[in-house]
Amino acid sequence: MNKKTWIIYIMLFIATATWGSAFIAGKIAVQSFEPATVAFLRFLGAAVLLFPLMWIMEKNQKKPTLKDYGLFAVLGLTGIALYNICFFIATKQAPVIKSSLFIASNPVLIVLLSGLFLKEKITRNHIIGMVIALTGAAFIITDGHILTLFTLGFETIDFVLLGAVISWALYSVVGKVVLKKYSAVESTTYAVAFGTVFLAPFAFAETTWQDITQANVSTWVAIAHMSIFVTVVSFIMYYYGIKEVGAAKASIFINVMPVSAVLMATIYLGESFTLAHGIGAAFVLSGVFIGTNTRLFKRKIQVVNITEYR
Repeated sequence: MNKKTWIIYIMLFIATATWGSAFIAGKIAVQSFEPATVAFLRFLGAAVLLFPLMWIMEKNQKKPTLKDYGLFAVLGLTGIALYNICFFIATKQAPVIKSSLFIASNPVLIVLLSGLFLKEKITRNHIIGMVIALTGAAFIITDGHILTLFTLGFETIDFVLLGAVISWALYSVVGKVVLKKYSAVESTTYAVAFGTVFLAPFAFAETTWQDITQANVSTWVAIAHMSIFVTVVSFIMYYYGIKEVGAAKASIFINVMPVSAVLMATIYLGESFTLAHGIGAAFVLSGVFIGTNTRLFKRKIQVVNITEYR
């Protein structure tokens, strides 16, 4: 593994670990605003920062075509608007165990879609690493009581959770297509801009000017953190990682998010860090290592092109 690849993996690790802080910041922000409003303000702030950043960093910008704008709109609709709406609805109505596990299962769908539509190679270490990392995430989420997952049952809210998972998977896969022509900064900027527009009607419907003026300093600091670090910095790093190593391999790092969230909850919210959390973290990190180390298993599993059998 060369030096550049290690740097990319470190960037992906930092990006997904930073996403874990969104749970802490979001918990603070929703005390003053409804979920859709928090998401809108977060991405509005990010858009204000991203456009100047794009104009400074990208000297030779390509003029998007109508088709390109359509792809950017899909990114904004899936990864920004729908994902956040589904996620916040689920966090209010579904058990934390169930919603967290659904989100942690994202890499599975991303790998499958990447293999089918992007023709990315699905390697044995991809699958082994993904299973180990997902097991670790489940261990953390359930505090070591994995069997409780079988007692939750199926509910209507599960469709909303499934919507969140599908939305993020589509965002990652379509993003790989967009990255063939545009940089990580350009792709993130346009996706955030469209997502902000899609979120605006929900925010305007549920928030009044009085809500804005009565929000405390902690709320605005939390939203600023999500705009700058969770969105601008982390999304750019994640997209750059997808461009360099592929959506399937980059998605394995999503399992770092629950580890980060637990550690930050321990530090900032005073929640306890248990032995199960430590074991789960070890599983996640082992899974990420196995899933990204191509030398461990060299045999590749070819994805069948279903169009050949039509």
